[in-house]
Amino acid sequence: MPDHAISPTRREDYAEWYQQVVRAADLAEQSPVRGCMVIKPHGYAIWERMQGVLDRAFKATGHQNAYFPLFIPVSYLEQEAKHVAGFAKECAVVTHHRLEVSADGRLVPAGKLEEPLVVRPTSETIIGAMYAKWIQSWRDLPVLINQWANVVRWEMRPRVFLRTAEFLWQEGHTAHATAAEAVEETLRILGIYAAFAREHLAMPVLEGPKPAAERFPGAVETYSIEAMMQDGRALQAGTSHFLGQNFARAQEIKFADTTGAEAYCWTTSWGVSTRLIGALVMTHSDDDGLVLPPRIAPTQIVLLPIHRTDEERARVLEACRGLEAALGAVRSGDEPIRVRTDARDMRGGDKVWQHVKQGVPVRVEIGPRDLAAGAVSVSRRDRGPRERVALPLESFPAAAPALLEEIQRGLYDRALAFREARTVRVADRAELVARFADEGATGEGQGGFVITHVADTPEVAAVCDPLKVTVRCIPMDGPDDPGRCIITGQPVQRPSVLARAY
Repeated sequence: MPDHAISPTRREDYAEWYQQVVRAADLAEQSPVRGCMVIKPHGYAIWERMQGVLDRAFKATGHQNAYFPLFIPVSYLEQEAKHVAGFAKECAVVTHHRLEVSADGRLVPAGKLEEPLVVRPTSETIIGAMYAKWIQSWRDLPVLINQWANVVRWEMRPRVFLRTAEFLWQEGHTAHATAAEAVEETLRILGIYAAFAREHLAMPVLEGPKPAAERFPGAVETYSIEAMMQDGRALQAGTSHFLGQNFARAQEIKFADTTGAEAYCWTTSWGVSTRLIGALVMTHSDDDGLVLPPRIAPTQIVLLPIHRTDEERARVLEACRGLEAALGAVRSGDEPIRVRTDARDMRGGDKVWQHVKQGVPVRVEIGPRDLAAGAVSVSRRDRGPRERVALPLESFPAAAPALLEEIQRGLYDRALAFREARTVRVADRAELVARFADEGATGEGQGGFVITHVADTPEVAAVCDPLKVTVRCIPMDGPDDPGRCIITGQPVQRPSVLARAY
């Protein structure tokens, strides 16, 4: 099998390695519109897997899907000052509603709108306007709605999946009668995101509130899940926001309570996006290409017929179709195994490498010799591309679920061990500065996660900003661990996680 390794490697140039993995795995490519991407079928199939798992989780907790407009009047954003300030520099604005042909044959904007429209950067304001109409009484609460949509945030330094001007996501928006119910909802969704990341993406994450400077514009509290990528940097993989009554007051989202008194609703918003595909690439992939955890992989097992003559082809394909049916009848977890036969007429080595680069968890090769021996040749994507083992053909379908789960657990354990090896505690400011003073040539392992006590103050930001470091979150797991801020000396109840981030 020829060498088709990704170039450059992770150690040589991590940023370019990432781009090459995305390209080699056929996930996406840049579009003619600067900053936007075309998500190709394999990339979109991964997103559909993510959608399916999360959509079921949302609906199981009482949420319903709806859809709201792509265009938002500027006046809606102006109602919440912190919100518009937080998104103003990222907004794409529509000012005209048609094109006309000029005297020199050019198309020019015409029909100026009475009020400019912002292309949806997020939907709190437009959804809030509808909630103000729909909610009259405590009997109308809670309102639990999610939408799957695209958003536009004008990104000046785009990177496929991680930062693009247009991307896909889901955004949930809920309204409640009490603050306690809204906070409970915020943390419930945070738990759904964390469980999804760990159980389906095999991606260890930390959960916790973010400091004031990192909160969603207009939120009272923002909670996030934070993952470590293979270059030691953090990636915010999902957020859940307790909005208090800020948006409700700005948009008159009120209800009559059980006593008949008028009160403002308590609201939340939350979302994850196609950024999770980038997180998958950077968490698990290697110098041979993409590595996909079996639970999220569109194809879990690919069958590769090996033959030379037409007679061999007929016998081998018949065996592959029979094995495909047998595997498809077996459940891995709560779903049938996703399996397909790749019968394309192309060189076997090129075909194998394509599936290696696309991250298919298990490859099964079947040729005349395998049939004669009653066996299949099995390769795992979490191991070297040339490593394979012969397994009995007859018993392979029954063994496949355990094999897939072993790969899933192994990828999680490997990512967790990587994170733990690159997480350190620091006791003072000098240690913090030393940890991030030199990013290094490759970035791999530099910095990592630093756990320490810091206060939520401008003085801390003044030390972190020159290091290009941010407070990612205050992890909620484990007991309280009081200490003093290493910058200001102020008492702090729990330590924070600091890192360079995407």
